[in-house]
Amino acid sequence: MATSASPTRRRTGSRGPARTLRIAPAPGTGDAILAVASDHLGESYVLGARAPMANAGWTGPWDCAEFASWCVYRSSGRLFGVRPKDDPVRADAYTGFWAEDAAGAAACRIEEAVRIPGAMLLRKPAARGPGGHIAISDGSGGTVEAHSSNEGVIRFTANGRRWDTGVLVPGIDYSMSDADALVTAPTNVIRLTHPLTRGPKVLAIQRRLAELGYRPGALDGVFGPQTVSAVVAFQNDEGLVPDGEVGDLTRTELARRDRP
Repeated sequence: MATSASPTRRRTGSRGPARTLRIAPAPGTGDAILAVASDHLGESYVLGARAPMANAGWTGPWDCAEFASWCVYRSSGRLFGVRPKDDPVRADAYTGFWAEDAAGAAACRIEEAVRIPGAMLLRKPAARGPGGHIAISDGSGGTVEAHSSNEGVIRFTANGRRWDTGVLVPGIDYSMSDADALVTAPTNVIRLTHPLTRGPKVLAIQRRLAELGYRPGALDGVFGPQTVSAVVAFQNDEGLVPDGEVGDLTRTELARRDRP
């Protein structure tokens, strides 16, 4: 079975201490995607940052979709989740493009993706709007992702977070690990839905955003695209994942934040 870490070998000689040699995964594999991503831990995140796919030496800043698409391209030569689809110089990544490209054969179950190194975990954005998030599975229930302005590129967990789908990029050779990876989703997330979510909880969110100087649109108790945009702006300012969804962490920060 594949594992989420690159194999290593110890080489000894008559002089000096033993050295650990890292053996790079084969190009065009899920392990190669994960290895490329892991080389960029600690680099910075900027919402909307562009990562030039053709620049092999890029070290950030990243946003989540650019990071995922760049790692796929640098490890396989394949463009995915970008527009245009055939030009690495002009390619611009977006979680919405990932959602469009994943529709159909490229989609897989979340429970599978968390056990496949290099698979993607996708939270879709509002239709043609801001938000959404994407992370690279490490095959053991963890992730490597361009997380937020506070955290940058980090190792994190897939568990306890809301995902819409797993994604397997066509043409990539994946292997499933034998890890017993647990993934559960939160149940109290307010997000853009069809029909639109509405009610007093949404109104409370809108009023709080307005108090803090954001612009959620009409205070009508309807969680629509303008409220999503205000949530994204707030999350980005607070160093949270700017996905446009209100779960426990965003709700806590809304309550804690002082008025300007």
